[in-house]
Amino acid sequence: MNSFSQGVYEDERYVPETNPAVIEKISQWQDIKFGLLMHWGSYSQWGIVESWSLCPEEYGWCERKAGSNPENYFAYKKEYEGLKNTFNPVTFNPDKWASAAKNAGMRYVIFTTKHHDGFCMFDSKYTNYKVTDPDCPFSINVRKNISKEIFEAFRKEGLWTGVYFSKPDWNSPYYWDPKYPPRDRNVNYEPEANPEKWNKFIDFTHNQILELLTDYGKIDILWLDGGWVARTPKSEIMDWYNRKLKNKENGYLAHRIINQDIKMDELVIKAREKQPDLIIVDRAVHGKNQNYLTPENRVPEKALPYPWESCIISGGGWAHTKNAKYISGREGVQMLVDIVAKGGNLLLNVAPTPEGEWQQGAYELLQEFGDWMAINSEGIYNSRILEPYKEDNICMTQQDNGNAYFFYLCEENEVKMPSEIIIKSHQPVPEATVTLLGIKEVLKWELQGSGFKVNVPEEIRNSPPSNYVWVIRVSELK
Repeated sequence: MNSFSQGVYEDERYVPETNPAVIEKISQWQDIKFGLLMHWGSYSQWGIVESWSLCPEEYGWCERKAGSNPENYFAYKKEYEGLKNTFNPVTFNPDKWASAAKNAGMRYVIFTTKHHDGFCMFDSKYTNYKVTDPDCPFSINVRKNISKEIFEAFRKEGLWTGVYFSKPDWNSPYYWDPKYPPRDRNVNYEPEANPEKWNKFIDFTHNQILELLTDYGKIDILWLDGGWVARTPKSEIMDWYNRKLKNKENGYLAHRIINQDIKMDELVIKAREKQPDLIIVDRAVHGKNQNYLTPENRVPEKALPYPWESCIISGGGWAHTKNAKYISGREGVQMLVDIVAKGGNLLLNVAPTPEGEWQQGAYELLQEFGDWMAINSEGIYNSRILEPYKEDNICMTQQDNGNAYFFYLCEENEVKMPSEIIIKSHQPVPEATVTLLGIKEVLKWELQGSGFKVNVPEEIRNSPPSNYVWVIRVSELK
């Protein structure tokens, strides 16, 4: 992933799933609201952007700066891949991570089993470029199969497990043939002119994914990255080239578009033979194999009419950044509320260190989430959109039992509640009960215009039950 990734935008089309078991699973996923994403690999030792410095595309975010000879591409690539020989995260303790995630209110985890560089954080039998290879010092550790250890630890805490897997593989000779230099992020030969070689890559990709779906227990989500690896009709390729010539496009879209058909439909059939209700997210590839959409590092401005998840960096970058600065508890909690009010899920990225820890800032941020969720989660989990979903600084959700929730988003340094909170767009039924989550006392309210006003007693104003967002519950609306 990166800031220029093929993110999914609000106006992109969505193709609904038709498999009943998967439809039910997606519905359940929409109810759990909050997940953890982790980018981790041998690249973490350099504290650089994951994988992208291997790619010869001229963007500042993937500039080569680490290593002993970053000016020489081939020397750099060799040294980067040699990081396998020094990767030794001896403090790796996934039970600690799983406990922190559960305490924060997270209910699923997506882990990078393989990023674009091809380094496998699992024991694949189809490559030696993996954490369990004898040349990797961590291979003698009892927890050497990192992906399996993470999935087992998080399942024990009751979280769903998801496999992040990169479709492009810049280490595979069937994707970047070593006889030719790579030109960009794409395969460095023409697949249609070299079908035997390309078919080997298809088999390699399918085999690795099926390994993960066979040997690693219950997998709930297959989260595929690298949306440029997809079947692309010739008409779309020609249209892209014509637009490029006409507009002299620069930036992210300037990389080539190539037909890289890895037979996703066939893979999905095989995958669901292993995991029948598997949610599949073929990111940024329009079609039935993208069960939910994934706006990257941003929150949509409005509610979206399909299943979606914002994947957001919590601090630094996607991968480990030395001395990373994390978002504040207020930013994090209010972002979760905003996303959930719009019908989405938040997938928050935390990047482990090369030693196998989280930075203290990550633990502190997740504790802030946990403290808030312990009081207010009933307005988050299983909630539905309540139009208009936000007015001024108040977000809103509803539950199937009739309860409605109004989330007052505090200003920075606002620690005392106002004496009155006014909601303009809804009214309770006459006999409705209005309370503040975390406080047993019933609050007085009165109709005001087309909305209503809640009166907050002085003792509650001075000592609110939570930080950053205060939640009013109404037992029933008109």
